[in-house]
Amino acid sequence: MSEFTAKDVQALRQATGAGMMDAKKALQENGGDATEAAQWLREKGLAKVAKLGDRENTQGSVAAVVDGQVGALVELKSETDFSAKADDFTSLVQELAERVVAKGTDGVADLAEELDALKIAKKENIELGKVVRFDAAEGNVLDSYLHIQDGRGVNGVLVELQGGTKELAHDIAVHIAFTKPQFLSRDEVPADEAERERQALLDITKAEGKPEQAWPKIVDGRMGGWYKERVLLEQGFVRDEKQTITQLLGDATVVRFAQVFIGA
Repeated sequence: MSEFTAKDVQALRQATGAGMMDAKKALQENGGDATEAAQWLREKGLAKVAKLGDRENTQGSVAAVVDGQVGALVELKSETDFSAKADDFTSLVQELAERVVAKGTDGVADLAEELDALKIAKKENIELGKVVRFDAAEGNVLDSYLHIQDGRGVNGVLVELQGGTKELAHDIAVHIAFTKPQFLSRDEVPADEAERERQALLDITKAEGKPEQAWPKIVDGRMGGWYKERVLLEQGFVRDEKQTITQLLGDATVVRFAQVFIGA
């Protein structure tokens, strides 16, 4: 088939979103074959989008999905919040998260064509960001929290507890969303990072002219504050600062948590 009609051009435009001249050229270049023409347009569009790869994409959207003992967080990055809060963008990131729950982290590959089409449509450097999947152990509790802003998820958290309730897991997920701890416990903090901070605090304490015998106690106190900013179990619960997360947990244990937020 080498000839095509105006109806063929219109059909290709509707199928691909291409302009009239581009659709016509695609059919001309591919002997009137609509399938080949659509692929040709896609490749041309992707070639243009590839040139945007160096552009900053600190905006985007996050989806969180929990189904029984399986949970997922997926981040889709964009250049503008305008694109990130559009229905086609938020629906794709939701589909990606559902696919990760259903098939594992490799499941995102199933939607590669949809992701390519979104890049072409938005003409932005759109790409997958973080992809997380939790398979909670039998008997454990899994829950999530997703902070929504302007119709898109911007801050998602997964929490797995041993013991405790779903409500407790959710409360801790909400807390994590707002405090953004980097570590679960002090044991997870890299020793060299902690040592650098301790030395810096010692230097500050010395410069303040504090008596030498008081240095260790002062530095320990300041290190406690430094850990509190970074370590979940040592933080005061956002709804009751007098109670630490460790106290809130009681007999329950945080097995692990994950957080994905826009602009991290």
